[in-house]
Amino acid sequence: MRGPDRTAVAGAGMRRVRPHRSLLVRMLAASVLIAVCSVAATAWLAARTTAHAIRQEQGQVLTDDTTVYDTLVGYAATHPGWDGVERTVRDLAQRTGRRITLTTQDRARSLARSGSAAALPARESAVVDPLHVDAGLDRHASDDRIDSRAVGPYRLTAPERRQLGGEVTKILGCLRDSGLAARIDHQASGRPYVVIGGGNLFASKGSQLCEVPRLDKPTPTERKAFAQLSALAADCLGRHGRREVAIGSDFAAVSTSATAQPCVDSARREQLAAYVAAPALLFITAPPDGPTRTVFALSPANTARIAGAAGLVLLLTVSVTVLVGTQLVRPLRALAAAALHPTTEGQLRVPVTTHDEIGYLAAAFNDLTERRTLMEEQRKAMVSDVAHELRTPLSNIRSWLEAGQDGIAVPDQAFMNSLLAEALQLQHIIDDLQDLAAAEAGALRLHPEPLYVRDLLDHVAGAHRARADAAGIRLDVHTEGDPALTADPIRLRQAVTNLVSNSLRHTLAVGSVTLRAAPAGQEGKEAETVVIEVADTGTGIAPEDLPLVFERFWRAERPRSRQTGGSGLGLAIVRQLMEAHGGTATARSSPGIGSVFTLQLPIDRLGG
Repeated sequence: MRGPDRTAVAGAGMRRVRPHRSLLVRMLAASVLIAVCSVAATAWLAARTTAHAIRQEQGQVLTDDTTVYDTLVGYAATHPGWDGVERTVRDLAQRTGRRITLTTQDRARSLARSGSAAALPARESAVVDPLHVDAGLDRHASDDRIDSRAVGPYRLTAPERRQLGGEVTKILGCLRDSGLAARIDHQASGRPYVVIGGGNLFASKGSQLCEVPRLDKPTPTERKAFAQLSALAADCLGRHGRREVAIGSDFAAVSTSATAQPCVDSARREQLAAYVAAPALLFITAPPDGPTRTVFALSPANTARIAGAAGLVLLLTVSVTVLVGTQLVRPLRALAAAALHPTTEGQLRVPVTTHDEIGYLAAAFNDLTERRTLMEEQRKAMVSDVAHELRTPLSNIRSWLEAGQDGIAVPDQAFMNSLLAEALQLQHIIDDLQDLAAAEAGALRLHPEPLYVRDLLDHVAGAHRARADAAGIRLDVHTEGDPALTADPIRLRQAVTNLVSNSLRHTLAVGSVTLRAAPAGQEGKEAETVVIEVADTGTGIAPEDLPLVFERFWRAERPRSRQTGGSGLGLAIVRQLMEAHGGTATARSSPGIGSVFTLQLPIDRLGG
């Protein structure tokens, strides 16, 4: 049973409603709602401004204090005394807007201050001691509360740094050649080390392969410092009735004794004491002449101002909404009329009078109309072409069958071969149409896998060798290197086969067809694509026909004959297959000299 006309139903439904008036009402209601929400949001934001500003100021103060503490601890960790710290203190005070004072632990002497002398608070802000840091304020603090920037006798000499730098560069190159993402970083002592990142599951394997652990071998400077540390730790352990203990490169004691690690930490502080500044008291206060911070208050006058501004916003919103809505309805009404009442020629066009969203919509509507007309013309041409292509083999089959029925043709082996040939040609056209339709609809399934292009070209050449020899055509394969890529081997072989078959059909005897492949990319960089070429010495293609070679049902012969065979869909299928692989298909030709068809595919576009 024939169903209802959907176009008529849709059109009737659109005529029953009044989109112009309802659109304006909805826009007005939405604008009023937005305005009311804006008023409420304004009042809420005004009430929240003070609390937010206070929290933000407190957070900034905490950040500034942490920066001051961390910077001064870093200075103490890298200097044996506080001489020269005045400039650092002044820079910190200028950057944070805080008053900074640094004194000795007994407050008897000022080490540095950012302003004039003033009475100090009863309690210091922090104690600046790189050997006993505050882990909550110092981002360089280790587990033993010693700042990692305090290296003392462990600082490498210049020759040691150069030697380790050369080794780490070689290891970095090995890791990158193994496919591992790696980079070089440096410890505070100047020792370089390799960081293997990227979440690679084979990081540990690559580390062993490239001998990364050899970088952990201590230098003479480090061996001397660790020997001194071991001696100091041994004295502490002896007082507890313990023997010597092994110390790792991270200053961790390799022992189950509860006193081992405290002794190592104590010995390390004793060893570093001569290389860092003495502990100092840090006082951080607000400058006495600093700007006062005002807090926004909702006084009655301010409340009245907010209410008046809110009412004005509401009035303006309603007025603008009515004006804009009226202007908006007019072009929309023209669009609706054009869609509901098309002309007899089917050309639905509306004038584009503005350059805003409505004008963009009208232009898009006109473009859609043109594309619809073009698609309709293409559909008619497609139906005509398909009918023509199917009519020829069907007519031949019918003619042979009628000749056999009338007794004109004898149903012998030649008779059967002719019918089979026409049936195969018909099946070939249908298969090509199915492949092309699937590719154009995006429904063509690809099964990518790694493959070597040389093997694929050899396989295609082997399949066409007998045909080429019978026609007296030389068929060669040349590859540069051994290019590899990730692609669907069946579909890629289908594309190359179509090109080779096309070249063999249009190449005369004693001619040649050559398959070439080579990697391509920017000079000095790794290849990104693989280029496959099928070149022949055939009849060539006229310049005016060259842009049409990849269109459906196009043939080099002007009359639609089958002198050279084929369905006229092979090259169109090649283009669709290349686009599905993320590649391109191009052609260049010289009449009487030959043609070159080029396929360019990304090496790993489908590999993920």
